[in-house]
Amino acid sequence: MLGQKNMKKIIVMGLGNLLFTDEGLGVHTIEALEKAYSFPPEVELIDGGTLGLLLLDTLESAERFLCIDAVNVGKAPGTLVRLEGDELPQYLGVKMSQHQMGFQEVLALASFRGHLPPEMVLIGVQPDNLEWGLQLSPTVQSVFPQVLEAVREQLEQWDIDVKPKMG
Repeated sequence: MLGQKNMKKIIVMGLGNLLFTDEGLGVHTIEALEKAYSFPPEVELIDGGTLGLLLLDTLESAERFLCIDAVNVGKAPGTLVRLEGDELPQYLGVKMSQHQMGFQEVLALASFRGHLPPEMVLIGVQPDNLEWGLQLSPTVQSVFPQVLEAVREQLEQWDIDVKPKMG
């Protein structure tokens, strides 16, 4: 296929734990993206869940990395944030659950090995509730469509054609 040689591998990864309300934001986002959109072959959607260091090879294989997660940025609950490059470890290191410390370590190890993706973006939301629960809080649920749109917009900035699924 013409141009396939130059395809850049793009990883779209949702982090979090579905058992703790807003902590499941990233995983819920991946599920919603898989249902709503079709992606070209160079885009891989990954439920990173709470896998931590097991995600190292996946991260290092990406040329562009888009992460979705609940992040504590000290703003009002439900605030949507977009962070780039070196900002990611700073906020993924704010320990709200077990998976984040593991992912901060993944970023540090990939950096140490010289294999961080050249482009990294985090789409995050300040959580409202991190207690036991399988659904997003009403506060975070209210901005969920904006999260999906932010992911779609980021991919389009990277010249990725994101198509809504029909039916």
